[in-house]
Amino acid sequence: MLTDIRHPERWSEGLEKIAWARRFMPVMAALRSGLSLDGVRVGLVLVLEPKTANLALTLRDAGAEVIVTCPGRETMDDVAAALVHEGVAVLARSDADRAQDDDLARRMLAQRLDVLVDDGSRVIRLAHAEDRLGTLKGAAEETTSGLRALRRTALRIPVIAVNDARSKYLFDNVHGTGQSCVMAALDLTGLDLDGATVAVAGYGHVGQGVARYAAALGARVIVSEVDALAALRAFHDGYEVRRLVDACPEADLLFSATGEPYTIRRPHLEALKDGAVVAVAGGVQDEVEPGVAGKYRLLADGECVNCAAAEGNPIEIMDLSLSLQALAVGHLLAHDLPPGLHPLPDHLDERVARLKLDALGLELDQ
Repeated sequence: MLTDIRHPERWSEGLEKIAWARRFMPVMAALRSGLSLDGVRVGLVLVLEPKTANLALTLRDAGAEVIVTCPGRETMDDVAAALVHEGVAVLARSDADRAQDDDLARRMLAQRLDVLVDDGSRVIRLAHAEDRLGTLKGAAEETTSGLRALRRTALRIPVIAVNDARSKYLFDNVHGTGQSCVMAALDLTGLDLDGATVAVAGYGHVGQGVARYAAALGARVIVSEVDALAALRAFHDGYEVRRLVDACPEADLLFSATGEPYTIRRPHLEALKDGAVVAVAGGVQDEVEPGVAGKYRLLADGECVNCAAAEGNPIEIMDLSLSLQALAVGHLLAHDLPPGLHPLPDHLDERVARLKLDALGLELDQ
């Protein structure tokens, strides 16, 4: 089998974690019997942990041949080993550097994929830049920052903008990323946010979530924005709004939540007080300008803190996002879409929401 993992002997540990996550993924369970992917080859580029492993196994159970790759910092070796034990090809090593990550992605692209499911659009863009699209019929993209990059790319295949589905961004971005990034930062530092000052650069859906969870834990929150409407929304949500360079001297914890490179630059880092902590919730390379010396602490080497130094978003939230990815794969194969970005149809988005409501035992008025 095509595989390159670090600790194949750890498969039993990984299987226990995957089974645990499956208990809290009722939407994925409800979709499982309706997917038919016989003879389809799917590449998954997602944070390699128990929740995404359940997507890989769901696609496998639907008849697909699944190949998984993931950046090293976001790979759990025991989960990778469990997937290999279950017959899923995995090209992901927790000790891989960025160059090795790209080489593993190239090996996956060489396998004559039909559909690619990406997170951050790194591999979609690699396939375009190096003319490695091959047999790809289409792709699906999970993240805000990934879609932003794709909107600047001359796409030669159809790409489903999964992040733009309401069942994704209203829950994953706000509640999932907000909670997991704040809690990851606290786990890594031992900070107590009660009475602390948290500065949040960017007030999109992720920034809203980070601000909400920081405030819920007792923090004073300062928001910085470049968009007038987003800044006004932050003000009406009850937060202080300042220029980032003015917020930094007061920040005990600074979050970048834009998904744009060089959001936190030298003047911001130099304005931080001694011992301030910097974390990234946006998730693109160099969101914090590299190589700037100072007495601040940068978490997870500037990578997205919830994925690179914790276990990602809550299971119940990822059940929605990963179910949307499964539906996007089916939609791409069932429709001959032209190259470019495409929304996930509303009826599929609503289907996920209704399945979640059913699992919760909640009823709608007619």
